[in-house]
Amino acid sequence: MAQTKVKEKKVKVTWKEIKKQKFLVIGTIFLVAYGILFYYWPLTGWLMAFENYKPKSGILGSKFVGLDKFRFLFGDDVFIKAVRNTFAMGVINIVTTTFMAVLTAVLLNEVKRAWIKKPIQTISYLPHFLSWIVVTGILHDSLSASGIVNDLLLRFGFVNQAINFFAFPKYFWWIVAFAQNWKETGWNAIIYLAAITAIDPALYEAASIDGADRLQKIRYITLPGIKPTFLVLLLMNVGNVLNAGFEVQYLLGNGLVQSVSQTIDIYVLKWGISQNDYSLGTAAGLFKSLVSIALVVIANAFARKYTEERLF
Repeated sequence: MAQTKVKEKKVKVTWKEIKKQKFLVIGTIFLVAYGILFYYWPLTGWLMAFENYKPKSGILGSKFVGLDKFRFLFGDDVFIKAVRNTFAMGVINIVTTTFMAVLTAVLLNEVKRAWIKKPIQTISYLPHFLSWIVVTGILHDSLSASGIVNDLLLRFGFVNQAINFFAFPKYFWWIVAFAQNWKETGWNAIIYLAAITAIDPALYEAASIDGADRLQKIRYITLPGIKPTFLVLLLMNVGNVLNAGFEVQYLLGNGLVQSVSQTIDIYVLKWGISQNDYSLGTAAGLFKSLVSIALVVIANAFARKYTEERLF
């Protein structure tokens, strides 16, 4: 049986076609220009990482020093600790926020009464719209010596005296993780709820006919149904491991916990702005960006090899 070959019709780009689509062309030109101006042109500032940058001399007039700034960074114990803190808090934040977002979405999906489900969902993502100043203020009041946490611990006999949570380094990373989860769990759960609603209801009906209970439906239908969304978001979040945050660590940190609270972003602020060493701050920021890109590429390679989901 002869197979009919269908030839694709190629549209020849002519001035006539361009004039027809002039509004799309003009819009595209503006978007491309915007991207070049605000996303790619600023990357020329990375040259400062290889110079002894002086504002009066500018990028082109400053002395080229090669990798001297990077040698200083990797020989600085403070920067090494900042990298460790950033990576540790980033991993803790990704693991806990992802777990809590999935758990919240699954539990909300199991609430069948809309008059209960909608208020809970609304309340859960309202903290996302609070600034970190407000969130850290609430944390300071709650975890202070006279705060509600110490009050409950004393009343139930878990401790004999109030704990100064912000004086012990061992508590700091978990306080930051709690703040991230309280603020972002409800908002992150929206994406997983959307993925759950896309699952075919017929699968749940068939499972009910076969005698599956709620836990079995969650295990064999809901969780596999959101697996593609979970993997894509996880791959994207891997690149944000070193974006552990700035505001919460800066606002909650103090001299007693500085060894575990300082992140790369705070290091960049102190050296790049406070000490006027823009080249060193740029080198630290460039290192962070390159590591983030490498993590995304490596994670995507693993995903391509072992799963069907990948970013590129």
